[in-house]
Amino acid sequence: MKKITKTLRTRGAGAIGADLMLAPLVMAMRLPLMAADAQNGSGLGSETARAINEKATAVAEGAFAAQMALFQSAARFWPEVFSGRTPSLFNGIAVERSISAALKPASRAVKANFRRLSSKD
Repeated sequence: MKKITKTLRTRGAGAIGADLMLAPLVMAMRLPLMAADAQNGSGLGSETARAINEKATAVAEGAFAAQMALFQSAARFWPEVFSGRTPSLFNGIAVERSISAALKPASRAVKANFRRLSSKD
């Protein structure tokens, strides 16, 4: 059972990492749109506003998800102790889950932006 769980966590982390590898491409696709917005002189353009909004939303969702993951690990502390297992707060699994939960919203946003911007040829 441990090996299956570890494999699933590794796959999840790999998927998040693969999605976040698209971030430089998204930035490269977004820069011309933001430059065109800036040349219009109308202030904050639609693409710039969307980028700021998406980043703020991803940060807030990631912070909340990380806190909830740590809270769940803390709630499982005594059941893990009484079952004879090492609590996830002590062996690093809680931190791993928290980091993974924190990066998921950013990963989803980058992937969605890549799809949206790559279809704007």
